[in-house]
Amino acid sequence: MATACRLAAPLGLAPLPRGRASAGVVAVAQCGSKIPRGGVAVRATSGGEGATEEVPEIVKAAQDAWDKVEDKYAVATIGVAAIVALWTVVGAIKAIDKLPLLPGVLEIVGIGYTGWFTYRNLIFQPDREALIGKIKSTYKEITGSSRW
Repeated sequence: MATACRLAAPLGLAPLPRGRASAGVVAVAQCGSKIPRGGVAVRATSGGEGATEEVPEIVKAAQDAWDKVEDKYAVATIGVAAIVALWTVVGAIKAIDKLPLLPGVLEIVGIGYTGWFTYRNLIFQPDREALIGKIKSTYKEITGSSRW
């Protein structure tokens, strides 16, 4: 009696390629104990040769930063809330984009504001200097330093 087992794929990804098993290789099936002929071969290593894969620096830095966090629950909640907010904003933008007149009106408003800002702050030198001074003072208020 043939079994209808499907070969296991890691983490629900596409099935592994079919091939012949070699020495030291174990075939893995998702269900049942019989492995169909020509099944998937998976090599298991445990700290021996071939297991010296290094973790990238950014992953180590992220792990260190996560270990230093005192309130992991709050950080995780804020992260989930940020993802939900981003998803909501993208949905709202897609809904606005489907309306017949609103995207064109908003584009005209954006172009008009850009022109007004350029005329008011960037064309003449005294206005540019005032804008740069305003940016520096805002930076100083936020950071508390005048490194800029």
